[in-house]
Amino acid sequence: ESATVKEELAHQIATIGENMNIRRFAQVTEENGFVASYTHMGGKIGVLVDVATDVVNADIEEMAKNVCMQVAALNPKYTDRSEVDQDYLAKEEEILTAAAKNEKPDANDKIIEGMVKGRINKELKEICLLDQVYVKAEDGKQSVSAYVASVAKENNANIKIKGFVRFETGEGIEKKNEDFAAEVAAQLK
Repeated sequence: ESATVKEELAHQIATIGENMNIRRFAQVTEENGFVASYTHMGGKIGVLVDVATDVVNADIEEMAKNVCMQVAALNPKYTDRSEVDQDYLAKEEEILTAAAKNEKPDANDKIIEGMVKGRINKELKEICLLDQVYVKAEDGKQSVSAYVASVAKENNANIKIKGFVRFETGEGIEKKNEDFAAEVAAQLK
C-alpha cells in the first residue's frame, strides 16, 4: 500500500530481470459486502466477483468462490441480461429471423417469433453468468441465480452478484500468422 503501481512494477522488473508492461487491469471495490477471488490453473486464469450482501459467513464466502469457479470455467461475457447491448440483441434477432424464415418458409410470424425468442434465450443462458446452469448443480438444471438465491435463503441474507472480472494469461494477444511459403516467395522477388 505504500508503493505506487509504477514503483512496484519497477521493483518486479529489477527482481525478475525481465521487462514487463501492464496491459490491462480492473479495480473492484465493494462497500456493502466483499470481493471474492479465485485463481485457476496455477494463475493462468484469475477471477474477481463483486458480492453485495448484508451477511458474511463461511457459507456465503464458499458460494462466492463457487461463482468465481463458474466464471473461470464457462467464461460468461455478462453478469445478467441487463448488461447485454440492445443493438447486439436487435442484430441477432434480425439474423435469427432471416434464418428461421429460410428454415420454415411456410410458418406464420408467431411461430417464427417463438423460434427467434427461444434461440436468443438459449444464447443468453450461455453468455450471462446468472442465467448459466450452475456447474455444481446436483440436478444439472439449477441456474447460478437460483443457487445464489438458495444460499441467501439458507443464511437469511440478501445477496446480489453485482459483477465480475476475468483475466486469462495471453488473452487479447493475437498471434501473428506467419506464412513461411509466402515469406520465401516475397524474398525471392
